[in-house]
Amino acid sequence: MSTYNAPLDDISFALRHIAGLEELAELPAWSDIGLDHTEDLLAEAGRLASEVIAPTNRIGDQTGSVLDDNGDVTTPEGFQQAYQQLIKGGWTGVSADPEHGGTGFPLLVDVAIQEMITSANMAFSLCPMLSQSAIGPIGAHGSDEQKRRWLPQLIGGAWTGTMLLTEPQAGSDVGALTTRAEPQADGTYRLWGQKIFITWGEHDMAENIVHCVLARTPGAPAGTRGISLFIVPKFLLEPNGEVGRRNTIRCIGLEHKIGIHASPTCVMELDGAIGELVGDEHQGMGQMFTMMNKARLLVGLEGLALAERAYQQAAAFAAERRQGRRPDTESGAQTPINQHPDVRRMLLDMRARTEAMRGLLYLNAAAADQGLRHPDPEHRQRAQQRAELLTPVSKAWCSDQGVEVASVGIQVHGGMGFVEETGAAQHWRDSRIAPIYEGTNGIQAIDLIGRKLPMDNGAPLAALLEEMAGLDKNLDQAAAAVAEAARWLGDHPGDDALAGATPFLQMLGLTVGGWVMARVEAAAGGLKSAEPEQADFWRAKQVSSRFYLDQILPTAPALLPAVTSGASALG
Repeated sequence: MSTYNAPLDDISFALRHIAGLEELAELPAWSDIGLDHTEDLLAEAGRLASEVIAPTNRIGDQTGSVLDDNGDVTTPEGFQQAYQQLIKGGWTGVSADPEHGGTGFPLLVDVAIQEMITSANMAFSLCPMLSQSAIGPIGAHGSDEQKRRWLPQLIGGAWTGTMLLTEPQAGSDVGALTTRAEPQADGTYRLWGQKIFITWGEHDMAENIVHCVLARTPGAPAGTRGISLFIVPKFLLEPNGEVGRRNTIRCIGLEHKIGIHASPTCVMELDGAIGELVGDEHQGMGQMFTMMNKARLLVGLEGLALAERAYQQAAAFAAERRQGRRPDTESGAQTPINQHPDVRRMLLDMRARTEAMRGLLYLNAAAADQGLRHPDPEHRQRAQQRAELLTPVSKAWCSDQGVEVASVGIQVHGGMGFVEETGAAQHWRDSRIAPIYEGTNGIQAIDLIGRKLPMDNGAPLAALLEEMAGLDKNLDQAAAAVAEAARWLGDHPGDDALAGATPFLQMLGLTVGGWVMARVEAAAGGLKSAEPEQADFWRAKQVSSRFYLDQILPTAPALLPAVTSGASALG
């Protein structure tokens, strides 16, 4: 079973030649933050991921987290130590507000670091990732006092956070939740109810866990209009801010899952737990969406991270495994399987899809950064619209591709891939959750065609397709098919459009991936002559980009009949 090596050259290439890190470095918001030292930062994060976190991946899968009779969860061996090194290095606050202890780097840099941590151990990475679900709403909607008390410890990682949304009868339909919050004379609330599928809802890696809970106050309207957001900590705080007595929120069960075994997926019971309201009553859904786009981007990143880990393992196995002969093989010898054309095809397919995912996700993050901090209002608006358009594609297409690449990795291993001993199956098992949580991929597709395509009368998609023009003939054909499909969807609202939503999202994801790889090919071609000492690296980029453009991208226009078949095709 191979180890994980942070792909620093690939990450640096994508940051600089695809996502435009230098453009961000020139913006006033980041001109003096030290983005010229990003490669040093990435190298240190890569060391942590490869040497400290990655070794915990296998034991975490094998032993999982364990719940005892008191409602306490014990994490696998090595997790606490790895987490302490993570927070000691400040890696939990890379893009957080410096006013509350963050470093203030662009989201783009944070995403590159999160890729490596997630590749090293996805189950582990979910703990600091879920803290973002508390940091985002509190930072955007909390009072000054709430920000002062909760954010520094969350950003620094001494405390972790979660979001308690889902209930047994309220999954994707959040408006059906029934958890209730009763106001108290001292201004706090008492909450009763049960929440399920709470990632890292209970554990032993941090001093406190800050739960952001959606609940209903007395007399609240039905549906999402009646939902409010509350801060409910595992341990209540003393007046001086120190951790005090245990709150009446506890884990009463852990889910037994096909993957991410080390990540405790909790059933949480609130039995009169003390909480405090964030903002005004009945604003919870809007407050929750403060963190939704970033969360969806990071779930798409899980697809990339596991694809990279699966590719590394498959490539290492194929270089060592000997099976069969080629015409030039010595008599009596066997050939490494990476010399057989079909295995080479599988490995190249894995690598090309991984590079396309990385480019898409980094472009999405860079657009979000420009949409937030660019000094020109019109540029900010265009960038924000692009980020909005790309987010459901990043989440759904990349998570689906992660499952596909991990599955091909098992195939490269042959029969040994089906044996847990090799560890290849873990990458597929871990990847399978990403298309489901943080809004299923079907919901992402509906969001794409229902909310994102109509933005500004379709201008964001038109601008994106215009930038693709003329780079590659296969890309031109795919972009034309996307434009035709978008027109058809606009002309056929309702069930007909909804029936074509998922194939349209796949079509757009493949096409944006083609745009990324056309840019990779152009950049690598220019750099090959400028930096001959890295000629092999540039040549590999050209090979993978050409493979994507010629063998993967042509499947995008082939999806047009599926997009336009209408609801009648569903019977």
